[in-house]
Amino acid sequence: MRFFRKSGCALFARRIYPGQIRLVGRVGRIIAVVFWSGLACVGGQGASRLSIVSRTVSSNEPPYYGALYVERSGLRLMGRDQVSADNGRTWAPFTSKPDFNTGLPYGYRRDPVTSGFDSRTGRLLTVVNALDTPGLDPKAHEPAVAQQTYYLRYRVSEDGGQTWLFDEPIIQNGAFDARHPVEGVWVGTNGIYLGDVGCLPLITRSGKVLVPTQTTPASPDGKLYNPAGGHTYTDVLVLTGTWTNNGRLTWSASERVRGDPARTTRGMIEPTLAEFPDGRILMVMRGSNGGKADPRSQLPSHKWFSISEDGGHTWSKPDPWGYEDGTRFFSPSSMSALLTLSSGRCLWVGNLSPTNCNGNLPRWPLVIGEVDAKTLSLKRDTVLMLDTREPADETQGRLDISHVTLFEDLKTGEIVINYPRAHNSYQSHEWITVRLVF
Repeated sequence: MRFFRKSGCALFARRIYPGQIRLVGRVGRIIAVVFWSGLACVGGQGASRLSIVSRTVSSNEPPYYGALYVERSGLRLMGRDQVSADNGRTWAPFTSKPDFNTGLPYGYRRDPVTSGFDSRTGRLLTVVNALDTPGLDPKAHEPAVAQQTYYLRYRVSEDGGQTWLFDEPIIQNGAFDARHPVEGVWVGTNGIYLGDVGCLPLITRSGKVLVPTQTTPASPDGKLYNPAGGHTYTDVLVLTGTWTNNGRLTWSASERVRGDPARTTRGMIEPTLAEFPDGRILMVMRGSNGGKADPRSQLPSHKWFSISEDGGHTWSKPDPWGYEDGTRFFSPSSMSALLTLSSGRCLWVGNLSPTNCNGNLPRWPLVIGEVDAKTLSLKRDTVLMLDTREPADETQGRLDISHVTLFEDLKTGEIVINYPRAHNSYQSHEWITVRLVF
């Protein structure tokens, strides 16, 4: 393990990376330097900016990856398979009980994706991507049949994840059942699932639980709807849970948030949520160019946003997301995540590019910035580059910097960010933990 520590108010990459920001070729380098220099100069001396405190590089997935606090008071952290009772100083292996995977038929899957802790009730909620597909190869990564058969389950714990009360399918109130769990979804024809680690449950100020999901729409002929010929095509659906006395949630579903296939060839993907002091809820989504309808990736590559003013029931028409001055930025088809701090400030982390992207690529640089509470857009003068392609990466094949998790350290106030640097099309990884402060 290597550990780097540096502080101060130097701008952007030079806090960690002393060399130039690097794109392919000399022209790419010039574009990148101008791009990041322009961002760095916008805010003025009075701007409140993020600063990197430390950066740790490890060959193994850190226990902080996907971690969250699971107590109303105290500093107990639970990661994906480890737990810390002392705010991350030490970690121990941990397995929740019961094990809901034991005894499942061959080919069935239960994949816990994201969790949220409700400090009002003391309950921990985990949302599970589920497949009931007999004979499916357990090693098959993102099998095509999942687009038709994915459905969602949820688990609740009242003791910080040590034991689960149940593991049950999410079924909308009304005339719905396991075959037809929510409006517009028939398992076996089309599916509903969480896209990535940024699809975190949001506990609203009113006590509702919002789960941002994506769903594959079906055509009238019963086949998957894919108008632009992309790898997949999805709409977004936000599920709202209301706690009952027995620790369960009753569920309702928002209207579908649909993309325009003439502007984003894979629809709306991998939503992430944040609630603001005035009650508005911001949703940022992944889109895409490319596919059969855009073979040269000439459509502008953006992140997309939608706003709800009624607690997540209805949403504005999706539009490309951008800066508070109305300028739009380029971003590849990759996940992103919103995080609301205890101060009420909201951060966004994702990939931001100086030039138009080609579908999923390039998934670098990785940046973080603050969301403006009035415009619900990204504040340009707060954008900080966390990581990018360096000369040493050029011998290791394609670089992907994505799949980010983050949380606020309740003891130090630092923002803790964890992500894999994936090389050679995800064939090898190194893991990064970055700590930041305002």
